[in-house]
Amino acid sequence: MEQQKSVWKANLNNGLILSLLGIVYSLVIWIMDLTFNRVQGYIFMVVLIVVLYFLVKSYRDNYMYGRITFGQAFGAGVVIFLYFSIISAFFSYLMYTVIDPELSAKQLAFTEEMLASRNMPQQAMDAAMEVQKKIMKPGIISLMSIFGNMITGVIMSLLVAIFVKKEGNPLLDTTENQ
Repeated sequence: MEQQKSVWKANLNNGLILSLLGIVYSLVIWIMDLTFNRVQGYIFMVVLIVVLYFLVKSYRDNYMYGRITFGQAFGAGVVIFLYFSIISAFFSYLMYTVIDPELSAKQLAFTEEMLASRNMPQQAMDAAMEVQKKIMKPGIISLMSIFGNMITGVIMSLLVAIFVKKEGNPLLDTTENQ
């Protein structure tokens, strides 16, 4: 009987592929000075879903012999996103400390402009900015990105698993064919 690779080992390359895509996308957006553009965030979400679909499908076809349950597809998606989240957190830390140390200040200025455009009272705006100043540190941003990416990853993995699952007919398939 053939030994199956663990879901962790089998999806390491998929996690690296998704991470590399995220890093390249982030750098392109930063170079084009679109870091604070909401539309690019939505575009990236669509790109992530499409790429995650193909990565989980690749896992199904290459490691699961063309069959995968909803739970296995969901688990593979979560594992891929865990790798993505950890690598993205390291990149985020580098982005805020090495690549563009002024990014935190730019983000604070953007947040202040956004709050001012909402006609927020000055006292509330000052309180919100104080909180923002406390959490706009590279280490905190990196940790928050892990949790944010994982929440996103769980939701995307649920969606992708619906379309990737491919179960055989238990009455026709024998355990040797699985």
